[in-house]
Amino acid sequence: MISAAVVALAAGLGWYGYSNSHKVVDDMDETEEVEKVQPVGPEFNADSAYAFTKQQCDFGPRDMNSKGHDACEAWIISKFKSYGCKVTTQKADLKGYDGTMLKSTNIMAQYNPSATTRILLCAHWDSRPWADNDPDSTNWHKPILAANDAASGVAVMLEIARLLQKNPLPSGFGVDFVCFDAEDWGTPQWEANQDNEGDTWALGAQYFASNLPQGYEARYGILLDMVGGLNAKFYQEGMSKQFAPEIVKKVWKAARQAGFGSFFPRQDGGMITDDHIPVNKQAGIPTIDIIPYYPDCEQSTFGPTWHTLADNMDNIDRNTLKAVGQTVIQVLFSEK
Repeated sequence: MISAAVVALAAGLGWYGYSNSHKVVDDMDETEEVEKVQPVGPEFNADSAYAFTKQQCDFGPRDMNSKGHDACEAWIISKFKSYGCKVTTQKADLKGYDGTMLKSTNIMAQYNPSATTRILLCAHWDSRPWADNDPDSTNWHKPILAANDAASGVAVMLEIARLLQKNPLPSGFGVDFVCFDAEDWGTPQWEANQDNEGDTWALGAQYFASNLPQGYEARYGILLDMVGGLNAKFYQEGMSKQFAPEIVKKVWKAARQAGFGSFFPRQDGGMITDDHIPVNKQAGIPTIDIIPYYPDCEQSTFGPTWHTLADNMDNIDRNTLKAVGQTVIQVLFSEK
């Protein structure tokens, strides 16, 4: 999605845009300035998350209505089930920007499903059908492998689910892992008609937020988007700060406590319309977006591989997966 107020990628339009502001955040508690490294919870295994990323890529592109998409869906469901999660799916036929009917499946995997207090972790699992930001225009109509965008987010959630099966949360609350579908069929950059193109993105998240399971509530949510890229840093996203400022503080504090504060600078990275927006607006769940910001990248402020054929395993970094995964573990095991 893209909002007219926050358009501006370094190279061309995209479904979401960053503003150029990245001022130092100055509204943190002074005590957080000297936060000591005090990790809690199990160690996040970056090698395992890397393997989960690769396993998704081994299906090939997972764009909507493709064989790779269907095969990956079955694999994701089976993996969450193998870690003791209760898995349900939300099927819907959603209309793409070009009128294509997209056979969409949102996947919800629940750890400790009987708990009434719940935390939402989410990521999209479909891949971009067009490399429309590739530096080579002959690649613009080719599907991408989408190792970072978005196999990495699903991989981090799978590794957390694996760890929770062996290391139950002491507080006894539940965690919902939601894999959104039909996120990346948004209007391509080469399409002449860009009217209302913002509504063509995050279709699965829009559907989920408007069709919540009966009685579903969550204390808050964390969206994981492109969380495995080389040299990634996760600035504080502006819409997250508007909707859920306390959750932003919680997560960035957890990053410092886990020893990964250098990956989570306390600076503004801009404002994005992403899957977290319908979850905030329609579902009323305060949800933040952990998403990278590359302020000096000419190709894109989302990094040089965003929506290009270079979004493959060669550009996945175990260190980034570790930083994000351990931070989320820190959040979960610090929750009371």
